[in-house]
Amino acid sequence: MHTQHFDYIVIGGGSGGYAAARTARESVERVAIIDSANTLGGLCILRGCMPSKALLYSGQLLYDAKQATSFGLKIPTAVIDMPTLQKRKQSLVKEFADYRGDQLHNSRFSLFRSAAKFIDKNKIQLSNGQILSADHFMVATGSVVATPNVPGLAESKCWTSDHILNLDSTPEEMVVLGGGVVACELAQFLARIGTKVTLIQRSNHILKGLPSKASAVIENKFRDEGIVLYTSTAIQSVDKVNGQYEVIFNYKGKRLCIHTPHLMNALGRKPATQGLDLSKAGISTSKNGQIICNKFQQTTNPKVYASGDVTGPHEIVHIAILQGEVAAKHATGQVADPVDYDSLVSVVFTDPQVAQVGPSKQQLDDRGAKYLCADYPFDDHGKSILMNAKYGYIQVYCDLSGKILGAQCVGKDAGELIHAMAVAVSLKATVHDLLKVHWYHPTLSEIWTYPLEELADAL
Repeated sequence: MHTQHFDYIVIGGGSGGYAAARTARESVERVAIIDSANTLGGLCILRGCMPSKALLYSGQLLYDAKQATSFGLKIPTAVIDMPTLQKRKQSLVKEFADYRGDQLHNSRFSLFRSAAKFIDKNKIQLSNGQILSADHFMVATGSVVATPNVPGLAESKCWTSDHILNLDSTPEEMVVLGGGVVACELAQFLARIGTKVTLIQRSNHILKGLPSKASAVIENKFRDEGIVLYTSTAIQSVDKVNGQYEVIFNYKGKRLCIHTPHLMNALGRKPATQGLDLSKAGISTSKNGQIICNKFQQTTNPKVYASGDVTGPHEIVHIAILQGEVAAKHATGQVADPVDYDSLVSVVFTDPQVAQVGPSKQQLDDRGAKYLCADYPFDDHGKSILMNAKYGYIQVYCDLSGKILGAQCVGKDAGELIHAMAVAVSLKATVHDLLKVHWYHPTLSEIWTYPLEELADAL
């Protein structure tokens, strides 16, 4: 079969892959995109960010409606209508997916609806046997749900986040295995629509990648909402007994057994590299399966680049896009600046939300950095008090010259509030620069002035 040659081939048509293809097409003519999914769009659009946040927003509205009396309102009943909620979510996802499909079905690209595998360092083979070669490749195949080696877990065929996103009724009870972002966001959603939720986390805290202070705020909120939390556990086994899932785990020196009609595996994700035959292309991976890349997203095969969940270090859509752009520029001879992870922004969409920008205090300590830190609680701030949004705090840290190094926000609309500090970090603004801003009263954003003033006084 004739080998078709391209300047640039992208495997995976999600956010990172499309960004790479679009960027490469600015410099080269022959760009191909390969995607084997039944529906184009990528993880974020189809089974990640967009559908989950649609559900979470509805859950937030339901929760707020149920708190109506505390705001002097009378709302007799507030219940979830899952079939209608699903129709709304599906409509939104279709709109986003159609848009991405139009981007990929474009005369600028050659689109192959197929799986691909490497057959050597310069060529790939499609499902139909067709062979393609390229000057450079991009692997942007994303991630899939991981199934850790827990006895009985794989055989139990329990639910994953995909199942939760497609629910058309409210489960009476659910046990969630895991305490990461996906586990926490969906556990709170389930609790708010009326499911009795138990969450079992292996680490000392949920959201283990966050500072323990932030995790503690979310743990307190979860418990206040009726979620049963077990942390510092060791899951021993999962089994299906008389139509119920049986979860056995160790907790505080005791062996506990829980039975539940529904179980969700939210114990993490892994790079989607199965079937790619990376070794045939000389592409190395780390112990966790992520493709090893340099600062320009170049793998151990100089012709092949990678971006997004398949390589890390952060499973965040805008990072995948930035990585895809950097990789394509580098491969096609454009000026390429590596992704600056010291200005990284991350958000967890629990309620309260958790948002961070810049290196954490722990990272600064590990670097031996000298810095000042100040924080302020939401329960002492005018706008958050009148909104009954008292959970959480903000924290800002700067170097000894006053330059903002990073910030953390745990509270109402933290994902929106953090961007004020993200601009400051990216533009290397100082505490004194930010205090020149007209922080309007009363707003949630105004809360940043309190730690900024404290830092300014300390400098």
